[in-house]
Amino acid sequence: MRSSSSFVGLGVVAAAVLAAAATTAHAQRLTMPEESPAARVEQTVGLTQIAVTYHRPAVNGRAVWGQLVPYGEVWRSGANENTLVSFSSDVKIGGKPLRAGTYGLHTIPTAKEWTVIFSTVTTAWGSFSYDQKEDALRVTVTPRPLPGFEERLAFRFDEPSTTKVTLTLAWEKLAVPIAIEVDTPKVVMASMRAELRGSAGFNPDSFVQAASYWVRNGGPLDEALKLVDRSVSAKPTYAGLMARAEILEKQGNAAGAKEARAKAQPLATENDLNLVGYGLLREKKVDAAIAVFRDVVQRYPQSWNAQDSLGEALAIKGDKAGAIAAYEKARAMAADPTQKKRIEQEIARLKK
Repeated sequence: MRSSSSFVGLGVVAAAVLAAAATTAHAQRLTMPEESPAARVEQTVGLTQIAVTYHRPAVNGRAVWGQLVPYGEVWRSGANENTLVSFSSDVKIGGKPLRAGTYGLHTIPTAKEWTVIFSTVTTAWGSFSYDQKEDALRVTVTPRPLPGFEERLAFRFDEPSTTKVTLTLAWEKLAVPIAIEVDTPKVVMASMRAELRGSAGFNPDSFVQAASYWVRNGGPLDEALKLVDRSVSAKPTYAGLMARAEILEKQGNAAGAKEARAKAQPLATENDLNLVGYGLLREKKVDAAIAVFRDVVQRYPQSWNAQDSLGEALAIKGDKAGAIAAYEKARAMAADPTQKKRIEQEIARLKK
C-alpha cells in the first residue's frame, strides 16, 4: 500500500506536467485567420518593380479619421506589422530622391495634409517603436475624398506609365495619393549594359537595339556610336548602318551620316523599310512615311503588304482616292482570307 506522501508526490508531478503543457500550448498557438488580412500589391514602372505588403483593417462602423486613427500621431498605415514598400531601383517620391530598397511605410495624418514617412526599419510591429532618426525620407501629400466607400484599407497603383505611378492609400471615404517617379531611361540603360555582358552580347543586333534606345532617350552619343560600331563591324545591316547615320548626324558629322546611309540602302529588306515607314508614322511624319512606302512598292511590286502599308499611310494623310487605289491592289494580291477581309473593310470605310 502506497503512503500518503507518495500520492502527494504524484499530485505535484501531475500539476507540473499540466502547467508545462499549458505554457507550451500558450507559446505555440495555432494559426488562425487574421482580423486584418495580409495583402500585397505590385506594379512595374518601366523596368522598376514596386511592391507594397500590408494588412487591411476594416472600418467596421467606426469613426476612422481623427479617432480610430488619431490626427498628428505616427500611424502604421495599415494593421499589425510594418507596412512595407519596396523599389527595385532608385525613385523619386513627391519629387524627392529615394534609393532602391525596402522601407517601413508610416504616415502622420491631419485633417488637411499628411506626412508620408519611409523608414529604414522594416521589422517593427506597427509604429510603436518608430524613431524619426531612422527616416530615409519624408514627404507631404494632400488627401482627397474617395468617390465611394472603402470598407477595408487598400493600397493601389493608379495611372501607371513607363516613368511614373501614383501609389494611393484608400480607406473609408479618403484617398491619400503618393506620387512616384522613375528615371526609366537610366534604369534601362544600366540593364542593357549588364545584359550585353551576358549572352545578348553575342548577338550583333542587340548592340543596335541598345544604341537606338540611347539615341531616342538622351543617352551618351559617344557610347551609342561605340555600341553600333561593334555591331556593324561584326555584321553590317541596314538597321545598324541607319542607326550609325542617325548618331553621326546628331554629332554634327553630316558627311559620315550620308556615307552610312549610302552603305545601308543596298542591304534594306522589305521588312526593314516597312519598319522605317511605321516609325515615321508614329512620329507624325506622314509625308516622309508615304515616301518610304512608295519606295517599298517600287522595290517589291508583288507585295500585297507594301500596298497595304501605303494605303494606310495615304488614309492617314487624308488622300482617300490614293488609299483606296493602294488597298485595292493589296486586296488583289493578298492570299490570306483574313487579310483580304480586313482590306475590304478598310476600302468600305474609306468609301463611306
